[in-house]
Amino acid sequence: MLAFRFCYLLIRYFVKIFIENFIEIEYSSITQLKFKGEIAMDFNISVIRGDGIGPEIVGEAIRVLDAVAVKYGHRFNYTEVLMGGVSIDATGSPLTDEAIETCKNSDAVLLGAIGGNTSTSPWYKLPPDLRPEAGLLKLRKALGLFANIRPAYLYSELKDACPLKEEIIGDGFDMVIMRELTGGLYFGERKTVEENGILKAYDSLTYDENEIRRIAVKGFETAMKRRKNVISVDKANVLDSSRLWRKVVEEVAKDYPEVTYSHMLVDNCAMQLVKNPQQFDVILTENMFGDILSDEASEITGSIGMLSSASLSESKLGLYEPSHGSAPDIAGMDKANPIATILSAAMMLRYSFDLDKEADSIEAAVKNVLKNKMRTVDIMSDGCTCLTCSQMGEAIVHEIQKGC
Repeated sequence: MLAFRFCYLLIRYFVKIFIENFIEIEYSSITQLKFKGEIAMDFNISVIRGDGIGPEIVGEAIRVLDAVAVKYGHRFNYTEVLMGGVSIDATGSPLTDEAIETCKNSDAVLLGAIGGNTSTSPWYKLPPDLRPEAGLLKLRKALGLFANIRPAYLYSELKDACPLKEEIIGDGFDMVIMRELTGGLYFGERKTVEENGILKAYDSLTYDENEIRRIAVKGFETAMKRRKNVISVDKANVLDSSRLWRKVVEEVAKDYPEVTYSHMLVDNCAMQLVKNPQQFDVILTENMFGDILSDEASEITGSIGMLSSASLSESKLGLYEPSHGSAPDIAGMDKANPIATILSAAMMLRYSFDLDKEADSIEAAVKNVLKNKMRTVDIMSDGCTCLTCSQMGEAIVHEIQKGC
């Protein structure tokens, strides 16, 4: 009888603990689970490994995400999706309609890299709309990805790789470029005609106020998560589209009184990036200007292998990818730098999942690995240990497990 009583009380105790610590709530495609006072989350991620080094760097990013999931009690569910050259080989298309639907039904998309050697790959003998990069353009359009965020951060451990003078670098810089992605000159009407025996080309640059407003809102929302400063870049002294851009940005700014903002002409911004990069927090700009300025910003960080990026929609759904290409020359050699993809995964946690603490832990782990003088071959310097792609992923996972 005593043994039965003891078992009964023991069962009641464990049931009580379970009820108090595990409460499951379903909403949308995300599951919340309370565990020890923390909110654990369940997310669905479409994974596009892509071409070249894509499978290797995405593999390491998933290892890092799994470490975060274990540490914080979350669950990330991965669905593999084909895009780019591997999709062409398997289906004849760089991106199938089925793949698009899978991505639409996920909470975020994590991408490695697409494309191959443009001189030798048979993919580039195909019509332009059937080449690997066409899949990415198709996906951006299908998901309504209008905002591209590209951080440019100089790690103190990589100062020697920065082409700027030390007195300009100072304590380093930390900025993001918020680029409008689906309008402007790149998506305007274009044609080439012959008039009176002379070839003439036309490209039109068009923005409406709604396109400008939604990217401005993203820019100011991003600033609220950072140092609360926006510099809007345009060419308002020449272009009507820039004058409308400036007008709408000023209207949006009224809704964010905590954020300071100013305007800067694009030619001056290009100069200021190499003269005084520390002044920038969030650069907000249109498509072509953002394309050029983000490449300039990436150069002054020392290595494009360190740069993450995110493309966002009006919902929480976003596409996260490294800024670099597929590097087919080192594919399969375990030489690639996975840090940009890992930091892109951190951006996914921050912007699509609102898991700021978890994103911070990944970023801190990367900093600690660099502080411990661990490098991949692209950022290698004297006195450091050269790691393979998989070893770098393992080192970052170890830092997360230690408590970053």
